[in-house]
Amino acid sequence: MGILGVPMDLGQDRRGVDMGPSAIRYARLNGTLQDLGYPVTDFGNVQTPVPETVEEEMGDNVAAICGVCEETAEKAARMLSDGLFPVFLGGDHSISIGTVSGVARSTASAGRTGVLWLDAHADFNTPDTSPSGNIHGMPLAILTGRGYPELVDIGGGTTVRGSDIVIVGLRSVDREERELLTRAGVNVYTMKDVDAYGVASVIRGALKNLSHLERIHLSFDLDVLDPEVAPGVGTPVRGGLTYREAHLIMELINEAGVVTSLDVVEVNPILDSRNGTAELAVELIGSLMGRQIIGLPG
Repeated sequence: MGILGVPMDLGQDRRGVDMGPSAIRYARLNGTLQDLGYPVTDFGNVQTPVPETVEEEMGDNVAAICGVCEETAEKAARMLSDGLFPVFLGGDHSISIGTVSGVARSTASAGRTGVLWLDAHADFNTPDTSPSGNIHGMPLAILTGRGYPELVDIGGGTTVRGSDIVIVGLRSVDREERELLTRAGVNVYTMKDVDAYGVASVIRGALKNLSHLERIHLSFDLDVLDPEVAPGVGTPVRGGLTYREAHLIMELINEAGVVTSLDVVEVNPILDSRNGTAELAVELIGSLMGRQIIGLPG
C-alpha cells in the first residue's frame, strides 16, 4: 500500500487544507493500516506552492494546480503500476484531477476507470457556471473533459465518462451544475435518497452502477459527513451522513472488493477540534480496508 500526500489548498479561498495530510498521518494512518496487515510505503508529499507565492512563481492558480496535478498523476500511475494500492491525502478536492488521471493512465489499468465520489457537493462546475470560480468545485467536470483546457489535458482529454461516475451524499448543487450533471449522465444519490431508501440500499445501487468497470477510484470528501460529526472541513453542509452511515458505506465497499485506489480530501485542521476529523478519516479508511467488529478465525 502506498501513501502520497498532496497538501494543496489552491483550489479554494479558505486556508488550512494544506495541513490535511499531516493531520491524517498524525492520527496514525500508517499504523492503522499496518495493524490490519498491510505493508505501507509512505512516499511523502508532492511539492506544492503556497497561495502567497503562486502569482510570483507560477502566474496563477490554474498553472499552479496544473503543475501539482501533473506531478501527482505521474506518481499515481507509477504507484499503481508497481502493484500498490494508492492512498492519496489532500488537500482540497482539486487534487483528484491528478489522482484520477494518474490511476486511469497507469499501465496496470484495465479498460475504463470509474469513480465513486462521496461528497456533499457535485464538483461539476466549469469556469462558465461556477459562482465562486473555485477549482475545487470543478474536478469532476474537468475529468470528463469540461473546463480549463490545461487541466483537462492532464488526463489526455476525457479521463472518465460521465456514466462511469457515481456521486453519493449530494446535498449542495448549483443550478447550472445540475444541468451539466444531467447532460453528462452522471449517476447521483442525494441525501434524500439516503433518507428514503437507507444507506445500504444506496451504496449497493452505486456499486451496481459501476459493476461493469475493472477499476474504481474512491474519492472521499469528509464534508459528505454531517458537520456535527466532522467539523474540520472547509465547506460544511448540514444534513450529511452520520457516523455509523459512513462506517457502513466503507464496510460494504470493502465487502464488494472493487475499489482499487483512494483519495481522502478536505480535512482542515484549523477548523477542527482536537484533530477529531482526521481521526475519523483514519477510522473510516480502516473500515474500508477491512477492519471488522468481530474478526473471523484465521
